[in-house]
Amino acid sequence: MSLEPIALQQLPKDLDLQRLPQHVAVIMDGNGRWAKNRGRPRIMGHQKGVDILKNLLYCCRDWGVPALTAYAFSTENWGRPSEEVEFLMTLFERVLRRELEEMMAENVRIRFVGNLEKLPQSLQSEIAKAMQDTEANSGIQFTVATNYGGREEIVQACRAIASKVEQGYIQATDIDEDLFEQHLYTKGLHHPDLLIRTSGEMRISNFLLWQMAYAEIYVTDTLWPDFDRSEFHRALLAYQKRDRRFGRVNI
Repeated sequence: MSLEPIALQQLPKDLDLQRLPQHVAVIMDGNGRWAKNRGRPRIMGHQKGVDILKNLLYCCRDWGVPALTAYAFSTENWGRPSEEVEFLMTLFERVLRRELEEMMAENVRIRFVGNLEKLPQSLQSEIAKAMQDTEANSGIQFTVATNYGGREEIVQACRAIASKVEQGYIQATDIDEDLFEQHLYTKGLHHPDLLIRTSGEMRISNFLLWQMAYAEIYVTDTLWPDFDRSEFHRALLAYQKRDRRFGRVNI
């Protein structure tokens, strides 16, 4: 499915098709607060958050943004109450089983990044199936960061490169940014142009530390379960007003 014809039909008129981000990353914050504000358990916020993420995925596809990465579960999230962690693991697994057929029909390519070996075995199996089944899809690239930590990602890349140096496959002088990136979880994925964080928190929470070097950051007070297409529209408008110089000066 070609993204451009859909985008031309549905992209809001005040957005410039030629200046859309090629890759949007989201930190989906505020699920628990959203539920608490309504007198509901935190898990209700997570359930609602899944629907919002799906809506955003299709919005990106419809408007011509070819890649979306979502921060679903960090390495630090294991410190949350065990009941909440167990629910999230079960939720991830259930959503994958439920949505995979539709993702295939919509030509979505799904990729998971992070230390996946520490996830429950049943969830690992569902993740492997989703990635294998959608590998040949040519539509929007949907990346889910699960048991992901930016510092851990960098450390494991350093270890892998050091091991190759020790074994004589490469020399220390061969190490550059391109080689380093080949050892990251996100190998082959365009760096995010825009990072969106909901709930008003002004931090990146160990997310894509290497990849965010020149990402534009947009923070909204809106809680994730309330982040709809109009909110995404505002984020894209703000992005298109930025002067992206990548350390250079426009003369």
